[in-house]
Amino acid sequence: MKDPKQDLAEIKSMMERSSRFLSLSGMSGVLAGFYALIGATMAYYWLYFPNPPFGDGQFSHLGGGILTNLILTGLVVLSLSIVTAWILSEKKSKRTSNQLWTPAGKRFIQSLFFPVTIGGLFCFALLHQGFSIFIPSTMLIFYGLGLLNASHFTLNDIKYLGYGQAILGIIASFFPAYGLVIWALGFGVLHIIYGSMMYLKYDK
Repeated sequence: MKDPKQDLAEIKSMMERSSRFLSLSGMSGVLAGFYALIGATMAYYWLYFPNPPFGDGQFSHLGGGILTNLILTGLVVLSLSIVTAWILSEKKSKRTSNQLWTPAGKRFIQSLFFPVTIGGLFCFALLHQGFSIFIPSTMLIFYGLGLLNASHFTLNDIKYLGYGQAILGIIASFFPAYGLVIWALGFGVLHIIYGSMMYLKYDK
């Protein structure tokens, strides 16, 4: 006779697979963190080198060439992160015999990217109004909110990354001169730490 506890565990597992996107790869978070750190290093060079990135600096007076470089770098970092997440999540889904694009996966994408898209549009508004120094904090806050929103449809651990990003965003809004450094901590270091923990916990 089958153990009722085993039956309950199987039912719980089936319900979790149907309601949550479980193919998210921890290694994709690690690589996204490295992409962000490379992008932040390039941004630092264009904005501040050879001066330290503190004080008023050039962040509030972006020239056309610098602005173009920053936007292109941001798009490259975002594109690489999305493509990497797609490829590694697809591999994980095949390894674990889970479907990649389930209704839960679609809800995960929608809940993550709606706040992120709104935040991106708000960043362009800040740039247009001459408040570019607040763009790093805005990106961190809206990305954190997106992660918190998406945590309802994937691994619950992602909410802690969301809390970290949002808190760093608030700190950066009070100390905007340190925005690039704090942005690198959030999108770079926190991603690497979170991705490593998720890889060891779920992917190995």
